[in-house]
Amino acid sequence: MANTQTATVTVRIPTPLRSYTDGQATVESNGETVKDVLTHLVDRYGDLKSNLYTDDGTLRQFVNIYVNDDDIRYKDGPDTPVSAGDEVSIVPSIAGG
Repeated sequence: MANTQTATVTVRIPTPLRSYTDGQATVESNGETVKDVLTHLVDRYGDLKSNLYTDDGTLRQFVNIYVNDDDIRYKDGPDTPVSAGDEVSIVPSIAGG
């Protein structure tokens, strides 16, 4: 039998998305993976979904997710596991020229 423990983590919300989290810079979420944490987050703050995900349910290209200081693209992507007390940061890409 698998040991499934849901971890409570802190999610850092970037300034442009705080209007969707009632102005909060950080919110608590939980799950076993980044995907779980973000799913729980958009369940609570539904307007975030279109800012984080494409219509087919994949993370938008300009959305970078970090667990503590680690970019999940270099880990297991959305399947990156999280532990209690971890900090998940949503960092939008900035382009310009």
